[in-house]
Amino acid sequence: MIRMREKSKNFTVVGTDIDEVRRLNSQSGLSYNQVKQLLSNQFNKKK
Repeated sequence: MIRMREKSKNFTVVGTDIDEVRRLNSQSGLSYNQVKQLLSNQFNKKK
């Protein structure tokens, strides 16, 4: 991914605000790997 600097913000070449995407992702809940771990733990408890 190529980044360009503009007024101390990170943007991709097509103009996506990288910092805004990271901020929104941090508020979105569990990550894919966290869900896999949670399901694995629940499955192992049932055995």
